[in-house]
Amino acid sequence: MAGTKRCPDCGSCDIVEDAHYSQEQLVCADCGYVLTEGVLTTTQAEEGFLQAVRFSESTGQNDTITRAKLQGIIRVRNLCRVLRFPDSFADTAVSYYERAFDHPVYHSVSLEKKEAVMGCCVYITCRQHRWPLTMATIASMLYSKQELFSSIYLELVQTLKLDVPSLSLQDMVKTHCKSFRLLQDSPPAPHEYAEDLDKVLERTLQIVELASETWLVTGRHPIPIITAATYLSWQSLKPAQRLSCTFTRFCKLSETDLPLVAAKRLKELLEIFLKLAPQLPWLKRLSPNKKNVVQHLGDILKHRAYLLRKCLADAEVSSTEVNDLASPDQPCPNTPFLPPCLTNPRKRNYTNAFPTNQKDVTGDEDISDSEIEQYLRTPLEIQQFQKAQEEVLRH
Repeated sequence: MAGTKRCPDCGSCDIVEDAHYSQEQLVCADCGYVLTEGVLTTTQAEEGFLQAVRFSESTGQNDTITRAKLQGIIRVRNLCRVLRFPDSFADTAVSYYERAFDHPVYHSVSLEKKEAVMGCCVYITCRQHRWPLTMATIASMLYSKQELFSSIYLELVQTLKLDVPSLSLQDMVKTHCKSFRLLQDSPPAPHEYAEDLDKVLERTLQIVELASETWLVTGRHPIPIITAATYLSWQSLKPAQRLSCTFTRFCKLSETDLPLVAAKRLKELLEIFLKLAPQLPWLKRLSPNKKNVVQHLGDILKHRAYLLRKCLADAEVSSTEVNDLASPDQPCPNTPFLPPCLTNPRKRNYTNAFPTNQKDVTGDEDISDSEIEQYLRTPLEIQQFQKAQEEVLRH
């Protein structure tokens, strides 16, 4: 047994010494993980001093690697070591970095992009091993802009033709909540602000699931939504002491970056709660608003399935009544929950119908029959067109 050593893979303390080809190694008895690399050979000079060397150092396999490439490999391994990844993760990340380093696309890029490539190799490895880690976490560790990191990631996946599975939203919630200092054992804040991580995590998952059911997650980056949901969960557990704490101060005390659009996601979540809260009988007379609806968040989440059905049923009845009064050609839909692209559509940029770099349309261009048929709508127009074609053939 080797003292208080722990296995970095499974966390077991059952570490034993195992003789592999007459070389002593430390091995985890539970999972078989090798804690120390076997000493397979020595050089003549080191044999004189009875000093052992690693296999990779004795073979000279690093002699053919350029200095820049070797520094990048060390950088990738150090990043994996800081994140406490298993050695298998580091080997995979290094292999991706070597492929990217040898690819012509990345031969002439800036130092900032090279740093982003290293981080992307680690992030891709995490995604492939189902390790819950956000892109923002690695980007912040490398002091890289998230927009640049995201673009490099998409380019790297296409260039190397890698298969990257999608990351579960629940896993991202668990990982992101653990980064808030207010949810840890020794938060840098007053005692009434400290909260148990498991309680906040459970309620945050419920809020994110509700946001997914009401289309708020569709086409959105998940981190701003998770940040806003964590803030609301934290407030709702002790609303009397925490309603006065703003969203900005919460993120500052938690030592977590506040995403730019997180305030908008917070506003959208509150609007969803205000649509569901009046469906509860004991909240009809209280007239919930954006300031006090957080106090009733536990009841809303507990009965969210019933509240969603009730809200949709009332909207359907209301829509039917309005359509009966409206004209049949112009029905009036009344849907309480819609995707963001429909509730707040983006204004399209104005485009010139006739760009200056193209020749002007004179009207003398040839038009095929198939193009003309695309503009015909009624049977009368089709009949007139056929008659005109027959007259042309006669003459």
